[in-house]
Amino acid sequence: MLLSLDRISVLPGQTLVLKDVDWDEFEALLEELGEHRGSRIAYCHKQLEVMAPLAEHEIAKALSADLIKVLLEELDIEFYPLGSTTFKNKFLGLGLEPDNCFYIENEAKVRGLKRWDAAIDPPPDLALEVDLTSRTYLDIYAQLGVPEVWRFKHRQLEIHCLEQGKYQEQQFSRIFPSFPLKEIIPAYLKRIDDEGRNKTIKAFRAWVRSQIDAKN
Repeated sequence: MLLSLDRISVLPGQTLVLKDVDWDEFEALLEELGEHRGSRIAYCHKQLEVMAPLAEHEIAKALSADLIKVLLEELDIEFYPLGSTTFKNKFLGLGLEPDNCFYIENEAKVRGLKRWDAAIDPPPDLALEVDLTSRTYLDIYAQLGVPEVWRFKHRQLEIHCLEQGKYQEQQFSRIFPSFPLKEIIPAYLKRIDDEGRNKTIKAFRAWVRSQIDAKN
């Protein structure tokens, strides 16, 4: 390869686009980028995008994941978080790294997983994207078969559920159908700004428990 990524600087909030990248080049670039990095990649139709997230992006990504973990813990649902694991499928010519992802229904199938393989492993049940730079690739998620994608845009939550190969935006999550999360999660993320993380997480946990008690 004539161009080496170590000669290119991608500043936070910017995206590098490389065209006409074949699969072997894509694999080589992933190897060059390494696993311990802050950038995110998306690969489709021989186009590779490398995005360097802003601090605001990383904060929202971590805090939204914290809220989801509270929901799963309080509902006593086993889950397996895979963070920004690289999901790639050579047959489809696709590659993607979510901001966060969770195995929930398929948790037992990937428990202890060290390296994801499209040939034998299911896609994550839930993927999260914090979209500050118009980076959410729903078409790639659909081809990978991810059942549900949450997209945070302008501090609002969009819930996209896969139906017959295409995403439909829904009011309620299929994973948490009894919770008005489109309103609640953005409100608690804003509350973290005002009151701090720990205090807000405790308040959210108490709210989840109250919802569960009200339904029992």
